[in-house]
Amino acid sequence: MKKTLIMCLSIGLFGFFGSLCRYGVARLLGRYSAFFPWSTLLINITGSFFLGWFLTWAHSRLQISDVVRGGIAIGFVGAYTTFSTYMFESDRMLAAGEVARGILYIAGSVALGLIAVRLGVILGQRTS
Repeated sequence: MKKTLIMCLSIGLFGFFGSLCRYGVARLLGRYSAFFPWSTLLINITGSFFLGWFLTWAHSRLQISDVVRGGIAIGFVGAYTTFSTYMFESDRMLAAGEVARGILYIAGSVALGLIAVRLGVILGQRTS
């Protein structure tokens, strides 16, 4: 019970910082997102990269506790990435008849996200 409570507090604390980072990136790029949701795309790509790198790197590091690992992977990255926003924006584009733009956004996010997570894994392996 105590470990579960500590894990929940860790996830919440790291989630707080992840959500602030997401807000900061969205504010920074928000003015450039009138035509295309660039901030959401960037957040999803950088979040994918970071999660791939971190979980690969942390796997070989015994000194990183499960509480910290969970706080970062679940709390920070979970709050930072924006998959639900990505889905909502995709649906909005498709519903508005902007099929080509919607498909480009969906396919680009998936392809670039997979590339980013692979690069993160490679970096994690090389820095372990």
